[in-house]
Amino acid sequence: MSLEFDHTTLGQRVRFGAGGAAANVADEVRERGAKAVMVIAGTGEAELARRITTGIDVALHYDDVAPHVPVDKAEKARAAAAQHGVDLLVCVGGGSTTGLAKAIALTSGLPIVAVPTTYAGSEATNVWGLTEAARKTTGVDDRVLPRTVVYDAELTRALPVELSVASGLNGLAHCVDSLWAPRADPINAALATEGMRTLAAGLPKIVADPQDVEGRDLALHGAYLSAVAFASAGSGMHHKICHVLGGTYDLPHAQTHAIVLPHVLAFNAAAAPQAAERITQALGGTDAVASLVALRDRLGAPKALRDIGLRESNLDEATELSVAAVPASNPRPATTGGVRALLAAAWAGSAPEGS
Repeated sequence: MSLEFDHTTLGQRVRFGAGGAAANVADEVRERGAKAVMVIAGTGEAELARRITTGIDVALHYDDVAPHVPVDKAEKARAAAAQHGVDLLVCVGGGSTTGLAKAIALTSGLPIVAVPTTYAGSEATNVWGLTEAARKTTGVDDRVLPRTVVYDAELTRALPVELSVASGLNGLAHCVDSLWAPRADPINAALATEGMRTLAAGLPKIVADPQDVEGRDLALHGAYLSAVAFASAGSGMHHKICHVLGGTYDLPHAQTHAIVLPHVLAFNAAAAPQAAERITQALGGTDAVASLVALRDRLGAPKALRDIGLRESNLDEATELSVAAVPASNPRPATTGGVRALLAAAWAGSAPEGS
């Protein structure tokens, strides 16, 4: 049987180097001829953002950032950008910060220079997300893809180990989902496999020494690879479930991904043997689910949705919403009973099926 697929590679510049963020951002602003830069960073990264952007003229520093990008926050930020005549967005932070910049670009077409401080991977995708009335809506639009990503491992040193682990497992989730998402193809699989291998090498180094630049370099590299694969392959079962949980119950994004991932893998593994084999090889084990669980345990990652705010009484509604969201192309049919069992195990922190 001949190989046949249809793959899209997104056009984006990547500037990667520890300690180089300020110089690389200044170069981007100069090369683009920007005159009115809006710097977006949450309160926790505001001082870091000011240090990175000391070499440029900033028209507006903006810090009203919230998880899952509430629609009212997006509209407020859009109005602020228009009021100041902004011609370039520089976002410094994690997925929420990048998400707000994307929300502005979605309606304005303004270019984004993204400076990630976590391993969320949003900076490498053309996927946007907005939340309103406890429902998260996502979409794809090339206007929201950052034109340039500036990676600097030094900027992630302040990220606590617990959040580094959860964020890194979010990146790993991009890889896993890319193996069975609606537009999965051999190129995505290659990127995802290398992303898993790189993240699995980097995250334990961060746990052993949070100031280890090599470990954080590996994690950033892996997060980028994972996001590129995800951007092309699309959103699979794992991400659809996590978007339901995050948008509906306001659960923390990275921790939700870290908890749910082993359970989705256990759900799909037998029906996706080639994907399971890739995951096994990338993580260096003999079984995909067991290898992922072993990595999670080694990293001290969170295990139970009940520990991050999900109530047991939410499970029936979460099941109904998740079943409706899972793509029809998922390797195993997402039945109500199967998804309910998956979510119940993730809520309780039980061992994933097959681990």
